[in-house]
Amino acid sequence: MRLLVTGGRTGYLGRHVVSAAPGHEVVAVGSVDADLRDPRAVDALVAHHRPDAIVHTAYVQSDWDVTATGAAHVATAAARHGARLVLVSSDVVFSGADGLYTESARPDPISPYGAAKAAAETVALAVCPDVVVARTSLILGDGTSFHERLVHALATGAEGALFDDEQRTPVHVGELAAALVELAGNAYQGVLHVAGAQAMSRFELGRLIALRDGLDPDALRATTRAAAGVAGPVDVRLDSSRASQVLTTRLRGAGEFL
Repeated sequence: MRLLVTGGRTGYLGRHVVSAAPGHEVVAVGSVDADLRDPRAVDALVAHHRPDAIVHTAYVQSDWDVTATGAAHVATAAARHGARLVLVSSDVVFSGADGLYTESARPDPISPYGAAKAAAETVALAVCPDVVVARTSLILGDGTSFHERLVHALATGAEGALFDDEQRTPVHVGELAAALVELAGNAYQGVLHVAGAQAMSRFELGRLIALRDGLDPDALRATTRAAAGVAGPVDVRLDSSRASQVLTTRLRGAGEFL
């Protein structure tokens, strides 16, 4: 299988997807190869490489033109050139009002980033005949993720605290990457939740990271989103039970992989 991975050059998840695809012909691309905001550049990139499948991991959280419009350009090019698309999306397409979310739940984002991801999903599902929208949660596990680096900083004296009221379903980056490669090569179509098997707060997650890495978990402080004045969904637990039936890759909970 010829696999094109957007964000595969320098992106955190994208680099892991490239590493998780031995035996496949992998083309890792980044912003130096094509500006996702330019539909002609994206189309030319896909036309040149002629992939069997595209795993789209690239995004810029604060940039609608990259996260939403860029994903739409990738989806349009995938459809035009007959490539299967695995679009990586996020649990932040949900408001958190319902707590536990299955694939049939209707997106109701309350943040600009969530809205951008929801828009990307909508276009991909509308224009691609062969697409998987893979929603996931907090990504970590190799020691270099944003979440792990933040915990190290906070545990060694940096200012700040971790939310203890926000429930998410963290996933190991290597397992997520393997699942995305598997999805690129199977026949599943539509939305699939590809997250960890255990819900926990960022504070609970931080304590597990600290314990794993020999840091003092009691050095971490807890707060709430309201107290910190940071808007965002509070209880967003992805139900990934369907993924456990569709995939051979096992998605562990953070309590196990940490």
